[in-house]
Amino acid sequence: MESLYYLLLGLGASVCAYRAMISKHLLPSTLYLAGVSALVTVTLYLLGAYEVAVIELSVGAGLVTVLLVYVLSVIGEDVRDPTSIVPKPLAFLLVAGIGGLAIWMAYPLMIHPNANGDVLLADVLWKHRALDVWVQVALIFSGVMGILGLLSEKTHQSEIHAHENQVVNEEQGIAVQMEEELHI
Repeated sequence: MESLYYLLLGLGASVCAYRAMISKHLLPSTLYLAGVSALVTVTLYLLGAYEVAVIELSVGAGLVTVLLVYVLSVIGEDVRDPTSIVPKPLAFLLVAGIGGLAIWMAYPLMIHPNANGDVLLADVLWKHRALDVWVQVALIFSGVMGILGLLSEKTHQSEIHAHENQVVNEEQGIAVQMEEELHI
């Protein structure tokens, strides 16, 4: 029964992640990303990583969502689809690799459940909670890649020339209008 919960949570997170990627507007994408963080939080909590679940809920679903919505309200929504700095095949390969790594690391935990006992912090982090650590590494890596994607907006030379021509035409129109007013 527990495996069914994990399967449903993983499926829900995958659907939200897919919807966040294909959405044409940024606000729904932000809300889908918050959904991914919330479902990952529930998964981490069920796995027993209570502290990581709280951090994921507060940072991933809370803070990041609020910051993204605030930024969207300040700068407005840009409907252009800028070119990605990471080629799509490489992105799919990275996602598949991280997913495969997570499954590979989670599978032994399902077969041999961890017995409680006194252990060192290093043992807990790198042996018993290695999946939590790797999920956090993947989340931080995803966040950095997302920030790089947001900051790498390319401007096309044709857009720059069109903007410059528009400014020159407006200035010429103002100059002609001022000259006509001076002659009257």
